[in-house]
Amino acid sequence: MQNSSFDVISLSSESAAEESYDNHPIAKVNDHEIRISTMTEAYHWHCHPDSDESFLALEGGLFIDFDDRTVELLPGQMITVGRGVCHRTRPIAKRSVNLTFERAGARTEWLTSPRASNG
Repeated sequence: MQNSSFDVISLSSESAAEESYDNHPIAKVNDHEIRISTMTEAYHWHCHPDSDESFLALEGGLFIDFDDRTVELLPGQMITVGRGVCHRTRPIAKRSVNLTFERAGARTEWLTSPRASNG
């Protein structure tokens, strides 16, 4: 993660991962982290009981599945998922790149299905 407020971050370099899933912090803003996520397959069902999470699609687009619906997020679009809301993400195209914004150190609870959530 970049440390200096004058470091320029190259999103193309940060998203060059070849793995099926890569998610790592690239910047910190006050008490929040900005993370870049590159994926070629669906991520696990989960929730963040102590933090909202915002997604900004950069490349390829993103499906965000919820218990009762799926939202399609195209490049240049953004959505915020409220704290405690069970969700999973998956790429629309072969590869998706997106930024996520959440409180640094936010807890993640892994779920086997969307109905496994208490929240």
